Amino acid sequence: MGKAEKGTPKDLANRMKAKGLQKLRWYCQMCQKQCRDENGFKCHTMSESHQRQLLLFAENPDKFLDSFSEEFLEGYLSLLRRRFGTKRVHANNVYQEYIQDRDHVHMNATQWETLTDFVKWLGREGKCLVDETEKGWYVAYIDRDPETLRRQEQLKRREKFEKDEEERFQEFINKQIELGRLKTGDMEEKEYSKLQRDEGETITLNMKISGAKQMSKKVEKASNVLLSASTSKVKSEEKQRREGKKRSALADIMEEEMHGKKMKETLKKQKGEERMEKEDVEGRLQNSDPPWLAQNIIVKVVTKDLGSRFYKQKGIVREVIDKYVAVIKLLDCGMKMKLDQAHLETVIPAPSRKVLILSGRHKGKEATLKSIQEELFSASLELEDGMVVKDVPYEHFSKLHVS
Repeated sequence: MGKAEKGTPKDLANRMKAKGLQKLRWYCQMCQKQCRDENGFKCHTMSESHQRQLLLFAENPDKFLDSFSEEFLEGYLSLLRRRFGTKRVHANNVYQEYIQDRDHVHMNATQWETLTDFVKWLGREGKCLVDETEKGWYVAYIDRDPETLRRQEQLKRREKFEKDEEERFQEFINKQIELGRLKTGDMEEKEYSKLQRDEGETITLNMKISGAKQMSKKVEKASNVLLSASTSKVKSEEKQRREGKKRSALADIMEEEMHGKKMKETLKKQKGEERMEKEDVEGRLQNSDPPWLAQNIIVKVVTKDLGSRFYKQKGIVREVIDKYVAVIKLLDCGMKMKLDQAHLETVIPAPSRKVLILSGRHKGKEATLKSIQEELFSASLELEDGMVVKDVPYEHFSKLHVS
């Protein structure tokens, strides 16, 4: 029976059936062909093209099996790292998002028979943290990126330095208290006896205060208010000299502790101000991304604030405003909109297509895309003068619109 003519109801029905995911057991990885039912898969296995692919597989089965397994592992871990980071997530949820790609490597072509075996293998190899619950297996990606490890090491050193500084300050306070006690010479503990009263002895307290004394005190207080601050200070110093009383060791210790507390508060305040200034500088450096927008390049909308209709839509930059804002024209609907560069990202074309370099030494020059290194998220570009620039990050160039 021949193939249905394009546009007929039979052709439309076949297209609707072929759309979306199909049964995994009716997929042939060697031929990259998906069958809709068991009969179709049986017919495919009896075909001549499938037999030729089986002969190739039989010559070196380990080569094909390792290749498919490695592609499946890279795709799964790449999605886990980009989509979820180091969060703990259900393994099946990640797998469902992975198989939404129509060109993905199917699990029946790898060395793992089930998703459970694959998750257990990830845990044994130390690539992820895995644990089993009543709801199934959960995985969490282990980030071994050198930049991430360097930031974690810096954070540990900073915490250790802050802890050591507090310990040194506490030792300083303790030494000052000891010096204050040694200066007073009152290190011996005093012994106090109990209050004892002989038999027949009475204790009387005279609580009466004459009116004349009260009036004299009021007059003295009123006169002291009229005195100046300097006169009262001189009199208090003379009074202390006349009394000749020595300050107690407890007063010296309290004074030393108050002085230490003030010093500690001052250091904390200075330290907090320095930390705030440092965080402000780091924040400004992180938020001040260099402008990369240019006219006639193709960009992709990555913000969801405009709705799902415009998410992942591609457009042409028609105008750049204040270096950070672009007026783009969408390719699908022709609508124009103004967006910030933070809501856009570059578009990587197919090899041998024209691109425009947006950052670096060759900024503003046109080039041709030679090859793509997906593992390093970079590409090799050939300039118009024949010079080849390697390891150019994706965000440093974008597809050029050729009218």
